[in-house]
Amino acid sequence: MKRNLIFILLLTVAINLNAQEKPNIIFLFSDDAGYADFGFQGSKIMKTPNLDKLAKSGAKFTQGYVTDATCGPSRAGLITGKYQQRFGYEEINVPGYMSANSKFLADDMGLPLDQLTIADHLKKLGYKTAMYGKWHLGDADRYHPTKRGFDEFYGFRGGARNYFGYNDVSKANLDNRMERGFGNYQEPTEYVTDALAKEAVSFIEKNKGNPFFIYLAFNAVHTPMQATKEDLNKFPNLTGKRKELAAMTLALDRACGTVLNKLKELGLDKNTIVVFSNDNGGPTDKNASLNLPLSGTKSNHLEGGIRVPFLISWPKQIKSKTVYNFPVSTLDLLPTFYAAGGGNVADLKDIDGVDLLPYINGQNNSRPHNTLFWKKEVRLAYREGDYKLIRFADRPAELYNLSTDIAEQNNIAYKHPEMVKSMFKKMFEWESSLQRPLWMLKRSFENYDIDRMDRYRTPEMVKKEIEQYAIPLKESNGYKKIEN
Repeated sequence: MKRNLIFILLLTVAINLNAQEKPNIIFLFSDDAGYADFGFQGSKIMKTPNLDKLAKSGAKFTQGYVTDATCGPSRAGLITGKYQQRFGYEEINVPGYMSANSKFLADDMGLPLDQLTIADHLKKLGYKTAMYGKWHLGDADRYHPTKRGFDEFYGFRGGARNYFGYNDVSKANLDNRMERGFGNYQEPTEYVTDALAKEAVSFIEKNKGNPFFIYLAFNAVHTPMQATKEDLNKFPNLTGKRKELAAMTLALDRACGTVLNKLKELGLDKNTIVVFSNDNGGPTDKNASLNLPLSGTKSNHLEGGIRVPFLISWPKQIKSKTVYNFPVSTLDLLPTFYAAGGGNVADLKDIDGVDLLPYINGQNNSRPHNTLFWKKEVRLAYREGDYKLIRFADRPAELYNLSTDIAEQNNIAYKHPEMVKSMFKKMFEWESSLQRPLWMLKRSFENYDIDRMDRYRTPEMVKKEIEQYAIPLKESNGYKKIEN
């Protein structure tokens, strides 16, 4: 009997030690931010000291990509580790944008229940899991975060909401109300960005003795453009939307700092993986965000729509001030987190991402991805090495060499007909492996996306937007420091 008790005691100690060795994981995710709108990306306008510090503490990716240029599909890809088109999640899941010809009802729009999430996988490894902020992967009860692997949830099911609590909740759509757990609607008493950070801090304090995973999906800096008076006052030289964006970005950075400071206070910072990224390119026409030197914006396949800020910090494993220049994707988050948590990536069946750690640390010097795809109905972009081919429904295809033309100004398709032919063939091969889209956009919104692509095709066009938002020219010069 005594021998059995000793064995049980030793086993318990071993399990606890193993749990403590597992890194905590925090994914900080912004919404609709511009590629250029952070200090660590070269901005001299935005004040982001906490994220700038995070960038120096680990690895900064100069070619970080999302799987789609819009909110919902991008989140579906990252949370499953696979191209969302493979399970039919191709179009944006906003019911009002859906074609009336679709056989699916608005209530059907959500992450299919047969798809496992990052939280599902990490729970199997012993992690406590929480999701705070914008879900946008289905409004119906069956798609709720607490039914998709998350132990805790405080946020909203839809795609956007006010940054201040609703005085009359009955006037807010159900999917935009703040919800604690399942079905308990509770509006915040403070600015939403700050409130979400405090929820994350509370979870960290409760689980400091267990490995935990937090998916902190801010709605900042998505519209509506709303900021506190105190934050607005810190940008006296800006006006209009650009001033509001700067204030909202400051609040976003402050919220990230609240979380990062709690980790340090509790002595958890050295063994916590912190990732920061954004869901798609900034929609310059909506929130005055800037993606320079990239052309394009949210909703299209130019680099400004799909290339995003991307940071990973893990002081215990990743050297500070690391700069990684090969393309990576939010597809890689699931396998990276799973491997770091002690899982065997080989056990993850049917995913498209890779564990990034061997690449970051120089154990693997090849590219994590030699090919990457982005698709929305007929429009499709395919990157192979440094070359990117964009297919349209209504115009000739375009080919760019991103190693020498990050702004995609020089279409070289006519110079390389054989390359275009080969890449088209590979596009079709990939496309033939996909499931048909579960729902489709109304044509008016598809046309809007294409118009936006043309509107932001060159840096000169974007500079006109800079003038519109009353940004002094000397301040905009800071964006020239961004490098490929």
